[in-house]
Amino acid sequence: MSNTLTEIETYGVERIPDVDRTARPLDLFRVAFGGANTFATCVLGSFPILFGLSFWQGLAATVLGLLVGALILAPLSLFGPLNGTNNAVSSSAHLGVHGRVVGSFLALLTAIAFFSISVWSSGDALVGGAHRLVGLPDTEVSYAIAYGIFAALVLVVCVYGFRFMLFVNKIAVAAASLLFVLGIFAFAGDFDPSYPGTLAAGDPLFWPSFIGAALIVLSNPVSFGAFLGDWSRYIPAGTPRRKVMTAAFMSQIATILPFFFGLSTASIIASKAAQYVDPAAPNYVGGLLAISPAWYFIPVCLIALIGGMSTGSTSLYGTGLDFSSVFPRFSRVKATLFIGTLSIMFIFVGRFAANLTQSISTFATLIITCTAPWMVIMMLGYVTRRGWYDPDALQVFNRRQRGGRYWFTHGWNWRGMSAWLASALLALSFVNLPGQFVGPLGELAGGVDISLPVGLAVAALLYLTLLTAFPEPREVYGPQGPRLVRAADTPVPPIVDVRPAATEPVAP
Repeated sequence: MSNTLTEIETYGVERIPDVDRTARPLDLFRVAFGGANTFATCVLGSFPILFGLSFWQGLAATVLGLLVGALILAPLSLFGPLNGTNNAVSSSAHLGVHGRVVGSFLALLTAIAFFSISVWSSGDALVGGAHRLVGLPDTEVSYAIAYGIFAALVLVVCVYGFRFMLFVNKIAVAAASLLFVLGIFAFAGDFDPSYPGTLAAGDPLFWPSFIGAALIVLSNPVSFGAFLGDWSRYIPAGTPRRKVMTAAFMSQIATILPFFFGLSTASIIASKAAQYVDPAAPNYVGGLLAISPAWYFIPVCLIALIGGMSTGSTSLYGTGLDFSSVFPRFSRVKATLFIGTLSIMFIFVGRFAANLTQSISTFATLIITCTAPWMVIMMLGYVTRRGWYDPDALQVFNRRQRGGRYWFTHGWNWRGMSAWLASALLALSFVNLPGQFVGPLGELAGGVDISLPVGLAVAALLYLTLLTAFPEPREVYGPQGPRLVRAADTPVPPIVDVRPAATEPVAP
């Protein structure tokens, strides 16, 4: 594959040849940080204020959520350089040749949800800023045109592929960061770090609100778990693992910038234009435009355009890549165009026909609740395998073959599948999003949403227990054998091609 920006990437999820794996950990940092250095992250940063916390309490919840989320995410960066493919394909080693579709499905839903949120928030900011700046009519037609143009630009970037997306993110990281820093001067006169919040001292809602805010922040880095391999697969396999993990970890720690911007401006909005932070109908973008000085309207529009391009492209690129791996008849480009078109239709229906903004927020939260246990299984699988994988056996599904080290039981590894399904369902039952979704056990912790901690802990305990009680075949562990668990001398079926030969007639 050429390194030129204007040549469309043709690779799907097959192992990237060593000659084309020229990306660096810094490139991974740029793409992952660029995808989160956006208005969508600012909106998440405003939630501690919406929950009634003070500025300092909100900052503590933000830092806690970022640190924990980045620690959970960082190990997921190792699969791409190691196997040269995306994380869903790598999950074949732990969920089975067929079970890997779980990762693909989670990535698909997450990407569509976050792509939609990105287009909506950025489009609203562009139209609102243009309305205040040049008097652009604030009508549904204006919003429709903004959404359509914005979504089409993102689609073009994704079709060209990783190199072009990397180029866009190089610009986006620097430009969006500079514009956020410029906000310091725009709001310095109005910012008051002593903003007290709306929760009274000793309020029983404090801890539920604090934990809830931290979990919302934590959900941002966790949402990248299924996508890191899409970008890190271009990093050479010999790159020190420490550098790759550090790049992934720091890409999320760096998002303290948009989170802080959202938190700070939300505290100003709460003081000067409280109607925009009404928990029943929050409108962070509208509030931001209401408190911004006139000279900052253009930077707001630029943040919306540049940052939204980053989030949209990182989401949609991974979607097309995964869809093409599940349905090999689709190339990466065709899959990207197909899913992109569906996503755009979804955006328009949600915005103009059903008012699904709150539902999409809930949808994204539920997806992340299911993704976190999958990430735990991937990490523990990596540890028990001592980081050893058979790249050829990982591609059995994509080549429409059967057998190999990761065939397990008819293509399913019931150990990993059972651990994921049980922990995800239990975590969903503990979700507590008042007014949106409350699971049957959501009130068990006094109103505190403990779904993610429950999902992470149960997935880890159950998966290790199943691996110990029902050992996997010795051949999946490589020459050094397993770590922490036992192995069984179970035979592994050879890889065979089940597709019809070229000389055989193909059934209609």
